[in-house]
Amino acid sequence: MGEIGDGHIRAKAKPKERFQPINRKPTMSDVARLAGVGAMTVSRFLSGAVPVSEETAKRVQIAIEQLKYRPNELARAFRGQKSRSIGVIIPYLYDPFFATCTHAITTVARGNGYSVLITTSNEDTDTEFDEAEHMLQHHVDGLVVLPARYRQTRLTRSLFGRTPVVIFDRPIPDESFDTVLVQNTSGSHKIVEHLVGHGHKRIMFLGLSRSLFTINARFLGYRRAMQEAGLQEDVFFGCQSQEDTLKALEERMRSSKPPTAVFTSNTLATRYVMNALYHLGLRIPGDVALAGFDDFDGAELTSSPLTVIRQPAQEMGRVAANLLFERITRGEIPRTGTKVTLPVEMVIRRSCGCKHRTPVLVSA
Repeated sequence: MGEIGDGHIRAKAKPKERFQPINRKPTMSDVARLAGVGAMTVSRFLSGAVPVSEETAKRVQIAIEQLKYRPNELARAFRGQKSRSIGVIIPYLYDPFFATCTHAITTVARGNGYSVLITTSNEDTDTEFDEAEHMLQHHVDGLVVLPARYRQTRLTRSLFGRTPVVIFDRPIPDESFDTVLVQNTSGSHKIVEHLVGHGHKRIMFLGLSRSLFTINARFLGYRRAMQEAGLQEDVFFGCQSQEDTLKALEERMRSSKPPTAVFTSNTLATRYVMNALYHLGLRIPGDVALAGFDDFDGAELTSSPLTVIRQPAQEMGRVAANLLFERITRGEIPRTGTKVTLPVEMVIRRSCGCKHRTPVLVSA
């Protein structure tokens, strides 16, 4: 038996003195950290496919016993078995953009003769990590992941080992993953410039949490356009519900200098804002102009068809899935992943104040 000292296990220690208990289900990474080895070493020990030294095996076994980790289920994920399935992890399914991307991924998977396991993280990094491990336990041959949080993510190459993974919509710090993004900042900059061109000087930005990569990137595009026009920012992060959005807009519209235009960060924020403006009795664009990031079904069927930045949701899903199947086919894991940035376009309708009878598309 041994004790922990400077991150390593030494002989002759009492097991109960080795570590502080964790208040969640232990993971393979926890075992690796306690044993002072890499996650791949733990996976080799569990699978038995690759021999490890007697000393290392002892350290890993001690860590497993201390953590009360159940290795049998996870070990099956490292036996080289092919399941002809891939996993998809997204924050939630009620956002039309996420759902459209996922549908495109499943279409590519079926075309390659694969089934798809889909799960959600609910924007929680611990849930996301647990779901990733669960996918590995089901022997998926690869994963496509839309990360919950950029800086707080627990997803690293050591978790997935030789299993290919493609990240999309939001990047993560580990650059070994293939990543597919869109032109968030330039798209937002373009559409705010368009609102400025209509003569608006008080343009409000409403969005979800700035901790989300995409929302922050779109805010930066808004900020740059406002600075270039010499205008003051007016920002609200917190469109987490219809009630929160209505309260924020009501306060701003009752101020001495209310916004004359609103730019929303994504489809959910756009829908919340449209509903809030309706409840406040404000006409679009007569009382306040509206433009949003991301198009959705029905956007041109509203009383004043919406001007939006359209991102290629289906294309993003297809590109991410095709990248994954290239890795699966080649059996390769890159040290530095491929980065793909897809273009967006501005769809000019009438909510911004334009009089077009049919939508006008402009490259962003």
